[in-house]
Amino acid sequence: MMNLEDMKNRLKTRFLDAEVKLADMTGTGDHIFLEIQTSEFEGMPRIRQHQSVMAVFDEELKSGKLHAIQIQSKAK
Repeated sequence: MMNLEDMKNRLKTRFLDAEVKLADMTGTGDHIFLEIQTSEFEGMPRIRQHQSVMAVFDEELKSGKLHAIQIQSKAK
């Protein structure tokens, strides 16, 4: 189970100018809906945007603390 505030802080540390919105989709803390907008995504294909977000939570995804992240991403 992940704390949404901790997740937001980690994303803002990795993507310094990011605007981030998070929601727990199931109430269990392991299925997360995430909206992120950052200038770092400028010119980056969507798959790479999502991969860079998922990399922030690689350990939690591999260990099962996070089961799924639904991502909406766009460049600023």
